[in-house]
Amino acid sequence: MTISMRSLPGRRPFLTAALAIVALAGLVAGAITAEPRAKDLFGAKKLPAVAAAQSFGFYSKGCFTGGVAIPMDGQNWEVMRPSRNRRWGHPTMIALIEKLSRDAAADGWPGLLIGDISQPRGGPMLTGHASHQIGLDADIWLTPMPDRKLTTQERENISATLMVDDKTHLVKDRLWKPMHTQLLKRAASYPEVERILVNPGIKKKLCDTVTGDRSWLRKIRPFWGHDYHFHIRIGCQPGSPNCKGQEATPDDDGCGKPLAWWFTEEPWRPNKNPDAPKARDVMTMANLPKQCQFVLDQPDADSVEAVTYRGGGVPIAARAPEPDAPLPPINGNAAGLPSAANAFTATPEIGIPLPRRRPPANVGQ
Repeated sequence: MTISMRSLPGRRPFLTAALAIVALAGLVAGAITAEPRAKDLFGAKKLPAVAAAQSFGFYSKGCFTGGVAIPMDGQNWEVMRPSRNRRWGHPTMIALIEKLSRDAAADGWPGLLIGDISQPRGGPMLTGHASHQIGLDADIWLTPMPDRKLTTQERENISATLMVDDKTHLVKDRLWKPMHTQLLKRAASYPEVERILVNPGIKKKLCDTVTGDRSWLRKIRPFWGHDYHFHIRIGCQPGSPNCKGQEATPDDDGCGKPLAWWFTEEPWRPNKNPDAPKARDVMTMANLPKQCQFVLDQPDADSVEAVTYRGGGVPIAARAPEPDAPLPPINGNAAGLPSAANAFTATPEIGIPLPRRRPPANVGQ
């Protein structure tokens, strides 16, 4: 029998409240059973997955195993915003940053201030970037390293220098120095680097001032933001068959019509739907490559120190699985991830460290 609220005089407020409670309970139950967001799952991981170094998926939709951390301090660099825990990357990426720091110092750059690279296992970030998910992206500030070691508080709070006027979209000439151009040229010189994202104003400054060899300018790509840092992106690395690369940059210097478009009104028009959720805020594991669930489930490295890159081919420790322990199948293929002992794919030309087992607990005690 159906009971109408009209047939129960005086009960309408009671029934309205009851229905509201039922509806609220339904929403709570739906929230409990909803798929967790991928950014929360990956953001909660403090250490990388113990497996061979591999990138899965695309720069803005993926994850990676075998990550290593760049040390907080080097002779020619300092890591900024350390509380974010985003100083992790594919070993090739980390080694390339270390190489850039040395080469740039030889060119006269005072040292790198390193921004975000990736989370320990990549994946969507809790805040900020859409990309940086597969360990092959890194941000370098255009502010040179000071001549003293920054405190932790300074690294968290100090502001980078904004190089571009937000009204004209042109570089502030009083801030731009020839050494900025040399730093970008050096970063673009490495064959591993496929593109470097900069503010359109910075691209225009380079187009207007670079003489002689301009071939490297094809790697310098204009994009929104990037007015205080540049974004290095390297290509998919050997041993990552499930990594999806980006199309190659054009062969020309990129200083023609595509750049001119950035100095029209169209790129800067207000967003028609500013409240639309960003992809990272709604992405679940179902949106990522299937291997990413395996990445989440892999055991942690022993410690941050055990998987911190030391450069120059110096071995570092990493906990490894049992030698013959098979990996569970991914998509029905047991070879979905190599059963190599740990994270280091050999690329001798840039000095990737070699793995070694952690000694037994009683050794040396």
